[in-house]
Amino acid sequence: MITGSSDQNLVVLTLYIIGVSYTFNRMIESIDDKVQYQFKGADVNNQLTEQNLQDQIGISFKFNSSYSLDDVKELQITIENKSENLAVYVDWENSTLEYNKQSRRVIRLSPYLTRDLAIPQTPSLITPKKSISEKVTAEDVLELDAVAGTYSAKKPLIGISGLKNGGPPQKKLYNDFMNRGKELEFSLQLVLRISDFRVGIAPGMNIPPMHLINCPFTIKKLPWTYALPWNKKKK
Repeated sequence: MITGSSDQNLVVLTLYIIGVSYTFNRMIESIDDKVQYQFKGADVNNQLTEQNLQDQIGISFKFNSSYSLDDVKELQITIENKSENLAVYVDWENSTLEYNKQSRRVIRLSPYLTRDLAIPQTPSLITPKKSISEKVTAEDVLELDAVAGTYSAKKPLIGISGLKNGGPPQKKLYNDFMNRGKELEFSLQLVLRISDFRVGIAPGMNIPPMHLINCPFTIKKLPWTYALPWNKKKK
């Protein structure tokens, strides 16, 4: 009787463990996958130093602590003019987003983007000791609302989920990324033009020289435990 009771208890314990494991695995599967975007600010600072711009220009980006896989549709950039007497122009039209060996046109977003995207974008002027904060995206992310006549960012800036539906290299990259064995990388190739503030840019004048600043980013998959309520950070 003792042996039979022990066997029965073992069966019950085994079934209990199987049930708990199954429930736990389903819970993990139901949790949203979270990713983190990181801006490599040190790399940008090194480039500014190499171009003797460290005392004139500051560049930063704002991100939340985490996102769902395809949440990010735009980048929020802040560019500071630290100088006393220089005009800094942000050349959006010649800036590009680089990802997966593809170069994509950058579009500076406005609250109600209604203009024809084929029209070249006007550079943004940053006066001395001032800064601008803008949202930018890739042109192929935008979709036109035929009724409102406005463009808005509808697609992910970096289509992470779409990798699993691609060819073998994309599927492998997706699996490696989701298993936290590899990070994704992309960059904003930002073009700045700098002149004496009293001169500026006028029709018929020489365009100030170009300063290309490579702003690199990484995307990493966060562990599933990050999505648990008690581990979530405030945005």
